Amino acid sequence: MNDRQLVSRLIMLVITGQIPVRQALLSFPKNTTDKSIITAYHALIHYEADEELRMQDVMYKEEQDEYLSFISDTLSKNRTLPQNIIKSYKGYYGTVALPKEKNTKNILKKICDFLNIK
Repeated sequence: MNDRQLVSRLIMLVITGQIPVRQALLSFPKNTTDKSIITAYHALIHYEADEELRMQDVMYKEEQDEYLSFISDTLSKNRTLPQNIIKSYKGYYGTVALPKEKNTKNILKKICDFLNIK
């Protein structure tokens, strides 16, 4: 199973209520640069943030589930997400960091980022 197929499966597990969003996010591929996977990560964050709204508005819930299902289906076929979807999340790329492998290089990078050292 490649990374896109893994993410596709994680999204479907979230939509069907088999795992919580947090568990899916923590299971995402580490150190990825795949824009489709990064976009899916942010789409899941938005999905979780809208939990209360989904409970109040059934139509919104259905639309959001269909949207994530589309993302999942596209990734399951190892295809790149459409550019308009990738662009819609691009502004969030720097605000939430995807999981990284814990190694010396990544730890030093985090420290430098924290200290604002480039």
